[in-house]
Amino acid sequence: MRRFPVVSSDSELNDRVSRICSRFGDAFEPVFLTNLDDALEYIRYELPELQLVNFSDPAVNGLELIQAVTEDPWLHYGGVIGVYARADARKIEELPRETNVITMIRRGEFVETFFRVLYLLFRNRQILFQRDIQLDFLGTIHGSFEMDNDPYNARTYASLISNFLFNSNYIDIEMRDRLHVALFELIINAIEHGNCGITYEEKNAYLHKHGDILPLIREKCLDPEVGAKRVAVSYTIKAESSRFEIQDEGQGFDWRSRVQNSDVNLDLHGHGIRMTNHYIQNLTYNEKGNSVAFEVPHVKRANATPGIFSDQEVVNFEDGQVVFKEGDASNDLFYIINGAFDIEIAGQKVATLTPDDIFLGEMSFLLGNRRSASVVTRGSGRIVRITKNAFVAAIQRQPHYGIFLARLLAQRLSRLNRQVSTSV
Repeated sequence: MRRFPVVSSDSELNDRVSRICSRFGDAFEPVFLTNLDDALEYIRYELPELQLVNFSDPAVNGLELIQAVTEDPWLHYGGVIGVYARADARKIEELPRETNVITMIRRGEFVETFFRVLYLLFRNRQILFQRDIQLDFLGTIHGSFEMDNDPYNARTYASLISNFLFNSNYIDIEMRDRLHVALFELIINAIEHGNCGITYEEKNAYLHKHGDILPLIREKCLDPEVGAKRVAVSYTIKAESSRFEIQDEGQGFDWRSRVQNSDVNLDLHGHGIRMTNHYIQNLTYNEKGNSVAFEVPHVKRANATPGIFSDQEVVNFEDGQVVFKEGDASNDLFYIINGAFDIEIAGQKVATLTPDDIFLGEMSFLLGNRRSASVVTRGSGRIVRITKNAFVAAIQRQPHYGIFLARLLAQRLSRLNRQVSTSV
């Protein structure tokens, strides 16, 4: 069971959260928190993968909570489901850009929409949960999801995928936004033009008259044959890149003509596809034109060093340099910014650590022993040297950092145990 905080004092809303979560068995367990201090403490010490925040709750300042979370890079990855009243829509626009928003739900649409969101998360929980061991244990993450013709699912799915890659350090914030646009627009096109059969001209005329395409989509789906059609989205996430495929059950379209005329003047719509073509360079279609795929390369960006260590020494290393030797005194802890570092015992390499591993030398540092292994750079690398006094002071100011380090150690030990068990 996955526990997640529900930051809300609205008893009616909280009751609905409990009822909806119960429909998924023991997959989700809400923990209700009714004030800012309790919510922030829970997030800091539990590091939940999911948070539900009522931004229209007068008893809880949701914006202040999210601001505090985004200021600490180690707390970023918890996905946020926001709830807001229509009158508070502008509050949502004030959220920091780095906020890991999965979706925003208007209070009046909560029951049906929240169930849809949890269903999507339940079906794709490997991309939100168990993030710390995903690629180490699984090697490659595969996932797929069949959605009905509800555009709301398109936005939620696009947010889930793009935020996961951003918070897993695979893409930067610019690529996160580009990927979100690409996924959203391609899924929307699969719904509108693929499954619902809405032509460019029909959509243009409808937008001029009504200003919103959703009623037309719902009208089309009243036809049982159209309503039964689905959009299939699949993804494959590897260490080097991610690949996505979106397929509808429509008649397809002349994609060659669309590619050749991508710069034609547009009216009220079509800008999303133009942006997608601009952001994603390798779109490929099947012959029929009802399936599109693309790949996003991963570019490892430097770890965001927590501000609490910003005054510590940054050390640059060239290929083959020794960070420390087996038997050295262990007075410092090292935070990995970028690069790869080979761990050697008696001259034999036993492991390689990267920014995904966060720290170097934490075991002997905490135990007060001499270094049990040597560390040699593989290629160039950068690390932050953190003194014992600085780390103790950091934990005194931010006690949850001690919990964070303890979890890292537990993951390292778990990984080592798996390696030993598979080699025996």
